[in-house]
Amino acid sequence: MIWNIRNQKIDLSSKGMVMGVLNVTPDSFSDGGMSLDVALAVEKGLRMIQEGADIIDIGGESTRPGALYVSCERELERTIPVILAIREKSDIFISIDTSKAEVAKQAIAAGADIVNDVTGLEGDSEMPQVCKEADAAVVVMHMQGTPEQMQDAPYYTNVVEEVRAYFESRLVKLQQLGIDSQRICFDPGIGFGKSQEHNQALMKHLDTLLVEDRPLLLGVSRKSFIGKVLGEESPLERDWATVALTAYGRTRGAAVHRVHEVKKNKESLRMMEAIIDTK
Repeated sequence: MIWNIRNQKIDLSSKGMVMGVLNVTPDSFSDGGMSLDVALAVEKGLRMIQEGADIIDIGGESTRPGALYVSCERELERTIPVILAIREKSDIFISIDTSKAEVAKQAIAAGADIVNDVTGLEGDSEMPQVCKEADAAVVVMHMQGTPEQMQDAPYYTNVVEEVRAYFESRLVKLQQLGIDSQRICFDPGIGFGKSQEHNQALMKHLDTLLVEDRPLLLGVSRKSFIGKVLGEESPLERDWATVALTAYGRTRGAAVHRVHEVKKNKESLRMMEAIIDTK
């Protein structure tokens, strides 16, 4: 299983990656407002690198349920200075969490390597071309609806089959648009237009979502579906459950894990991989 990032062919067959979440937004569900200051955001990013992050995912627009649209200009103001500062200090892989082609374009110019798009590169018609021209790696996420209304009434006949079919169709389409399949990673979008039952079904059948040996990204860190199981309202109190899901997800084929708490999840990932690799 190869993911081509910055023309480096990363083999994820036996060793997964941890993507550290760095939100520079005032309203993200878990850490909104904590890293709005550039210096604080960079400090947090560098700390995650020290803790073992393989990728830093920088986002300037919240995609939590009910989140409202942020202008391109505001998103650029929030993200580009942070990307530039982290790139100056580290050669870590940087991901830009955006659905806007112009933000992706400027982020790549500033040093980003990956475009992580919650709309699956469909929200902005220019996004596939931007990614193609830059040879950027991409994360294609499944989402039903938009962040503003996606949790109003999500419905599927069979959520696992429908998400897999979406991945299959996007893989074909993006290849037709000139994006190398080895640059593509898929994300089932846990919590994005899914009910509690949908989320748990996707988690149980993660291995079914693997398409054409493309890596699967799991983004469950601190999410509300964990809180519903645990009866825990505070996202900050959901880290240990996230660690458990990282280990479980790795056994079901998830190779990239997007998390807020890097060290614990990296240790969980490596421990589980050691067991998996044992003869």
